[in-house]
Amino acid sequence: MSRVILIKYGELTTKKGNRNLFINQLNQNINHKLKHLDLIIIKERGRAFIEFNNPSDLDEIIQQLRQVFGIHAIVIADKVTTDLDIIKSSSLNLMKEKEFKTFKIETKRSNKDFPLKSLEVNKALGSYLLQNIPDINVDVHQPDITLMLEIRKDYSYLYMDEIKGLGGYPVSIQGKGMLMLSGGIDSPVAGFLALKRGIKLECIYFESLPHTSIEARNKVINLIKKLTNYDSNIKLHIIPFTKIQEEIYQKTDAAYSMTIMRRMMYRITEKLALKNNCLVIINGENIGQVASQTLTSLFAINEVTTMPVIRPVSCLDKMEIISLANKIGTYDISILPYEDCCTIFVPKHPVINPRLDKTKELEKRINYQELIKESLDNVITIEVSNHSKEEFPDLL
Repeated sequence: MSRVILIKYGELTTKKGNRNLFINQLNQNINHKLKHLDLIIIKERGRAFIEFNNPSDLDEIIQQLRQVFGIHAIVIADKVTTDLDIIKSSSLNLMKEKEFKTFKIETKRSNKDFPLKSLEVNKALGSYLLQNIPDINVDVHQPDITLMLEIRKDYSYLYMDEIKGLGGYPVSIQGKGMLMLSGGIDSPVAGFLALKRGIKLECIYFESLPHTSIEARNKVINLIKKLTNYDSNIKLHIIPFTKIQEEIYQKTDAAYSMTIMRRMMYRITEKLALKNNCLVIINGENIGQVASQTLTSLFAINEVTTMPVIRPVSCLDKMEIISLANKIGTYDISILPYEDCCTIFVPKHPVINPRLDKTKELEKRINYQELIKESLDNVITIEVSNHSKEEFPDLL
């Protein structure tokens, strides 16, 4: 008998003809996550198995796997020879480690050559346990513990507990998306949810030095470091936005400044996304949360791009978003008091129902095409990994 980790795929098993593509990507992601450890990963169509040589690595392996999208459940299982007598004795040893009064057995028999059917295994194994453990009973409805048995050709697997995985799809299986990342609460959560659906992220951050600070930039870098728990490295594109923002506030209607600013951001994001082979734009816009996120505002802002825009948190309330931010470790970073370019010039009375025709007329007052080109020509790109320690002060 040896102890192994069994990985259940969950949603990946619904992919039919594309299942192997998803499983191969998941296997690649797991290998990358655990490459520093001494272990063997065996992937199969319905399960993956991790055999590890050092028992002290178990906790770290589990912790790393809990950050991998595409895993439905993680199980620590006893691997035994597919022989009924060995299964019985191993089950008894496993059950003796637990305190319980009632139990049930669930058997999955992928090896159809095994002489007993699943229900017959349940009865034989249950009878053996009842004979060898005093004062216990079978309860198939609400047992204290459930013994799971998976019967395969050469080996079978016994376990009782599952650790819930992140679910979703393996990162990168869907291609790349460009995340509009501010220093706020919503956009990092949007990035996390996009990763969950298998989208590889690149990030764009709009910087308005000297109105914003290096601390605001490092705040964004630290948010990305949290996201690299779920994807090993993420590119960050820092856009110099000062000239565009100053032009907007000097030459257009203050009430429309936020609408026009967001349109400029979308234009820049689309160009950068296409250049970097991203298929979608992702952001943390939340319906009705601020003036630029009413449906009328979103309509006026979105008009400048033909790329699909994914807004993962658009229909969540603020407390749901904060709860997710706390779970992924971004909340305490997001609330640090360093303003980004979206908050430094907020007008007192922003328009909440902007007219598209008026927005376009106001935009004609600035030579935004030239300003956008200048910003893109001076973009700073860095790669952030979960091993990054520097704060990149030399970029100033």
